[in-house]
Amino acid sequence: MSAVKNSLAGLGALILAGSALAQSGTSALKGHNSNAPVDVAADRIEVQDRADRAIFSGNVVAKQAGLTLNASRVTVAYSSGGGIEIDRLDASGGVTVTSPSETAKGNSAIYDLNRRLITMIGGVTLTQGRNVVRGGRLTIDLDSGRAVVDGGAPAGVNSGGGRVTGTFTVPQRAGANNPGT
Repeated sequence: MSAVKNSLAGLGALILAGSALAQSGTSALKGHNSNAPVDVAADRIEVQDRADRAIFSGNVVAKQAGLTLNASRVTVAYSSGGGIEIDRLDASGGVTVTSPSETAKGNSAIYDLNRRLITMIGGVTLTQGRNVVRGGRLTIDLDSGRAVVDGGAPAGVNSGGGRVTGTFTVPQRAGANNPGT
C-alpha cells in the first residue's frame, strides 16, 4: 500500500512541478525563441490594418523556431510602429501545438509573444510519447518551461468535467510482479 501512496505522491509532484510528461519536469518549449520570425500559411487572409490585425482562415499553419501551430482560424495581433511586430496569436478550431517532443491539442489557444505564454482552453490533451494528460486548460510558460494543466476552464467552455486525468508509462522492472516472469 505504501508503494501505491509513494507512486501517487510522485505522480502528483510531477504534475504540480509542471509537465508531468517531460523527463526533466519541463516542457520541450523551455527557452523557445519567441523573437524568431513567424511563418504563416492559410487558405485565406484578411488584413485589418486599422485594427492592427490579420485573420488567417482555412488550414492555418504558423511556425516559429521549433514550434508549429495548426488551426482552422488564427488572428494575428500586431503593432505597426516602424514595422510590423507580432504581439499575439489567437487560434480556434481544432488547435494543435507541436514541439520536437510534445503535442498539445485543444479547442482554442492564445500565444502571447510579449508575455511568452501559450494558453490552450477546452478539451486539452498534452502528449509526450505514450504519456498523456487531459484537462480543461493548459498554460506553458516559455521562460521556465513550466506546463500546468487545470481541470477547469472559463464558464461556457466544455472542459471535460473539471478534472485532470493522466496516463503515464512505467519502466518495466524484472521480476516486479510481471505476468509471465
